[in-house]
Amino acid sequence: QAPPPPLTGLPAFGAAAACAARASGAMSTTSAPLRYRGSNWLRQRLCLSTVSGRPVVISDIRPKDEHPGLRDFEASFVRLLDKICDGAEVSIDETGTTLRYKPGQIMGGDGIVHTCPNSRCLTYFLEGLMLLAPLAKSPLSIRLRGVTNGGPDPSCDTFRTATLPLLAKFGISEQLVFKVLKRGAQPDGGGEVFFSCPTVKKIAPVEVLDEGRVKRVRGVAYTTRVSPQFAARMVDSARGVLNDFLPDVWIYSDHSKGAQCGVSPGYGLTLVTESLTGCFKSADACAEIHDETGEARTKKGADAGDSLMTPEDVGVAVAKRLLAEIDLDGVVDTAHQAIVLYFLSLAEEIRPSRVRLSKLSPAGAQMMRHIRDFFGVAFKIREDSGDTGTVVLSCLGAGISNSARRTF
Repeated sequence: QAPPPPLTGLPAFGAAAACAARASGAMSTTSAPLRYRGSNWLRQRLCLSTVSGRPVVISDIRPKDEHPGLRDFEASFVRLLDKICDGAEVSIDETGTTLRYKPGQIMGGDGIVHTCPNSRCLTYFLEGLMLLAPLAKSPLSIRLRGVTNGGPDPSCDTFRTATLPLLAKFGISEQLVFKVLKRGAQPDGGGEVFFSCPTVKKIAPVEVLDEGRVKRVRGVAYTTRVSPQFAARMVDSARGVLNDFLPDVWIYSDHSKGAQCGVSPGYGLTLVTESLTGCFKSADACAEIHDETGEARTKKGADAGDSLMTPEDVGVAVAKRLLAEIDLDGVVDTAHQAIVLYFLSLAEEIRPSRVRLSKLSPAGAQMMRHIRDFFGVAFKIREDSGDTGTVVLSCLGAGISNSARRTF
């Protein structure tokens, strides 16, 4: 895809003013929509379209599948965008295989409630909200209901302990609130979370190059409608792996029952490392109980194809996955690369931003392509010196500012 064309009919204040106009919804009528094919990366495309103001047309969404078109979680994400935006236009054809999206202004608001399908974890929706909420007209406060732990997405514990601290590096930390009100495991969900995010005027350029040495490991072992001993078994097995490398390992046990959780039993573990320079890396896995003997099948393991049958399997798998993320170097783990690249592309144009990452994940590489398409921002990639296997990515941000936010 070619870079977005320059906006016409706007005062000539440079790229920063043009991008600010896009963010506030002042889009030129001559701006042609970007066109993509396939269902992959639909959430990225919709979020970047909303921020940049560029319409997007996505066709051939699973046309040859037994059930063609958008999945329930994708349609739910589109409805969520409609709740927090004003003036957005969404058109889906009869077969559901073509989506036309013309973005509106990000409004935010409080008292919003959204029920998510149980096919994906709530973090699928929370990550999208986190990309948009800082640029909203007013602070966002929302309750999401569904699955808090399970599926291919990170757990809500990972979102709280590893994802949200990333925003502090970009100046978004005050009045940032996230609470797990009820836990819900697959397949029936029943969980609920509360998320509140403030707004910012602009994103400052940052340089995050030193991941530092790991100083401590923290974690949460959760159980819902199963024996609390399952949490203790996960903690013991994880500590058995991690204590060979550092002594400061503390894992909190969170047991939910009755009205505190949904109707499906389940258990899982989330681990997060913190380095001396304030960098976080995470790993998690969870299992879903399917019979009364306590056995479980994996819903999201540390390695594809693994079968996590017992709490001991879950604990060992998460600990090994965390060690693998640490071994990859980089200032964030592979699950959060796309988020860091996104905020770097929004930064002011006063100086370049730089970040050091490990081997790029598919989501991170695709985010760079989408950033080039929607913002016209290209990253320079330089291989890091030494045998670390990391790369240093630098870019001059698009200078997108939140023109709808009041400053007095």
